[in-house]
Amino acid sequence: MKRLVALAVSALTVASIVTAAPAAVAAEPITWGPCSDPTLVKAGGECGYLSVPLDYDHPGGAKIQLAVGRVKHKVPDSQYQGVMLTNPGGPGGSGLYLAARGGNLPNHAGDAYDWIGFDPRGVGSSKPALSCDPLYMDYNRPNYLPVTPQLEQTWLQRSKSYADACAAKNDPALLAHMKTVDTVRDMDSIRAALGVQQANFYGYSYGTYLGQVYGTLFPTHVRRMVLDSTVDPRYVFYQANLNQDLGFDRNIHVWFDWVAKYDSVYHLGKTGAAVQRVFDEQLAKLSFQPAGGVIGPDEWLDVFLQASYYQLRWTTLGDAFAKFVNQGDWQTMKSLFETFGGRGDDNGFAVYLAVQCTDVQWPTNWNQWRVDNWRTFARAPYFTWMNAWYNAPCVYWPAKAGKPVNVDGSRVQSVLMIDETLDAPTPYEGSLEVRKRFPGAVLIAEPGGTSHAITPRGNACVDQKIADYLLNGTLPARKPGNRADVTCDPLPQPVPPTS
Repeated sequence: MKRLVALAVSALTVASIVTAAPAAVAAEPITWGPCSDPTLVKAGGECGYLSVPLDYDHPGGAKIQLAVGRVKHKVPDSQYQGVMLTNPGGPGGSGLYLAARGGNLPNHAGDAYDWIGFDPRGVGSSKPALSCDPLYMDYNRPNYLPVTPQLEQTWLQRSKSYADACAAKNDPALLAHMKTVDTVRDMDSIRAALGVQQANFYGYSYGTYLGQVYGTLFPTHVRRMVLDSTVDPRYVFYQANLNQDLGFDRNIHVWFDWVAKYDSVYHLGKTGAAVQRVFDEQLAKLSFQPAGGVIGPDEWLDVFLQASYYQLRWTTLGDAFAKFVNQGDWQTMKSLFETFGGRGDDNGFAVYLAVQCTDVQWPTNWNQWRVDNWRTFARAPYFTWMNAWYNAPCVYWPAKAGKPVNVDGSRVQSVLMIDETLDAPTPYEGSLEVRKRFPGAVLIAEPGGTSHAITPRGNACVDQKIADYLLNGTLPARKPGNRADVTCDPLPQPVPPTS
């Protein structure tokens, strides 16, 4: 899900293809001007558009425009280390703001680079941007849990209607060229437009898959690469979503235990099991009567999914949960739903589907989805069907799917990987798999950490190793075997401000 942010094929037996490096396409220089994004304005950034082929197999044909942002290096040219491309994940995440990310690194490690953020094709300020039905994920949706055949059919009809709307409202040629390999070739066009032979890359979540594919198709164009919360290339993308469900369920129980630890603040139960009972009671009530007419079971789960993603949101969610139960405050939940979900804007969702549904062929027989999701639901009941319906338009997607890239990092010189071992959206096993495929990679593990794609964010152990790598290429020693090369403690769990 996006939600791999933020983004998943076990039942699929699609043959992988080994892809030769595509021929380079000449790129015009970017004309830089002022930015409108406040983060980039504050960082002294500049913005522009790059024209790239819609279809790289026909470079002389139709063009699309990529929105690109840049924050230039702050060191003397003699200390300059090149261009740093970035991606936040998704797929479907806007990445312009990441041009300012270099300022977050310790020891001014980011100052030696030109940091490049961009909105991938179809996203945000890039032109054209995809949209199908802006209110598809709005209030008063059917219950995610298809406990009756009628509910299941209603969701299937909704899923088909969304796919049909995407076909009707967007250029079919664009929908046909929204695959990961298309964005990877866009990345190489940005590199070429900036006039450099090699680029560095910092990718998060689905962005790590972009990095993997870039390193596979353009290994000689990679200098240094940082991958935070790594997608497992074995499972793109159907099975990856089922795997996520198990982690989401596990992590919300970690949050229940944390809420119970601070019962003096939240008054929701002194044990994780007690907190879970309150959570389940509220969920059941909302299935019959949405709070304020708008917060039903779907909205409830949409909000609390964030607890499985980001430890940094635990206190916000704990406050909202306590206010809802103890004070009847549903307005705070409504505000969080609209903030987390980007109410009224389906661009990210449309792009997410356009990429995931066409990178590989998803099952088109709904019976397989039904069996797989009920089986997963038996182990992970909270978010399995939410995730299933999020992806269900892939059953009806109007653009033809491709075949997965055979990810091969054997020619990439160095990669620094970071992952928390209880990361739910991109399970830790994916980092171990990618480490095997990239012999030049080193993996930092944070045992017991439950957060996803958050570096650099104040973990001195992790942030310093990133800084050392970007400053001088220093990596921890790679250890033999299928394991992490170095460990750092994750950030401590938050303490509620009123405890």
